[in-house]
Amino acid sequence: MLPPAVQVFERGWLSSNNILLTSHLDATLVDTGYVTHAAQTLALVRHALQDRPLDRIVNTHLHSDHCGGNATLRAAYGCRIAIPAAECAKVDAWDEDALSFRATAQQCPRFTYDDTLGPGRHLRMGELDWQALAAPGHDPHALLLWCEEEGILISGDALWQNGFGVVFPELAGEPGFHDVRATLDLIATLDAKVVIPGHGAPFGDVVAALGRAYSRLDYLASDPVRNAENAARVLLKFLLLERRRVPLADVASLCATVPLLVLARERFLHGSSDELATRLAQALVKAGAARVEGDTLVDN
Repeated sequence: MLPPAVQVFERGWLSSNNILLTSHLDATLVDTGYVTHAAQTLALVRHALQDRPLDRIVNTHLHSDHCGGNATLRAAYGCRIAIPAAECAKVDAWDEDALSFRATAQQCPRFTYDDTLGPGRHLRMGELDWQALAAPGHDPHALLLWCEEEGILISGDALWQNGFGVVFPELAGEPGFHDVRATLDLIATLDAKVVIPGHGAPFGDVVAALGRAYSRLDYLASDPVRNAENAARVLLKFLLLERRRVPLADVASLCATVPLLVLARERFLHGSSDELATRLAQALVKAGAARVEGDTLVDN
């Protein structure tokens, strides 16, 4: 399905997938996972490269689960880092509010960058030519990486086999659903043979995946409360993935203090933080994503 120069380290939901692209000249890693998995990311890269250096990191977007290993890999290899051009000022100032790390109560060690990518930019990775394409929706400045020659799309969180990433801009009252649709429409024009998503295994039936994504978008856009509920569940699940166990009393505290959870509750979900905590915990248990042991919510 993929040429030998392209290796995918499928990670899960706390850490994004990592895509290693190698040639006889250099090696590039697309996305680096979450910080608590940084040692594992480094071990995977070292095993794959053996004694070869990692020359470059490219980030599809700067959510913590996609760039949390940047600092560790840079320290180990001295590699260059390329980020979406629109994020430069935030990274220069290390503005954790603008970068969403504080808003989501997630971690990301500070890193610097050497290069920038913007829509239309071409780059060479793994003996193949790639083009960066705008992919707003989940993140306003996210990028797709498209290899027309092989029909390979690195989609980040713009398209998964069964959906796409949370439409965060809508929580703040910014247009997001329209951008998601525009990104899906763009992907539909590419005639991709295989998609490497930010989470989950690479897949080939792109038409079917787009159909599911459009259906989910219609469902969320028809009632913004649904998007807010989904975002709140995903945020809590992420924190649970990181911490493994959270006392139920602390779930209410998170709902009262994590900025995006507070925003979702105040703008869309209403009620108290205690009520939201109960709803979210029950929803995760019902979905099989968590269980309750005594007075503690435990990750499944």
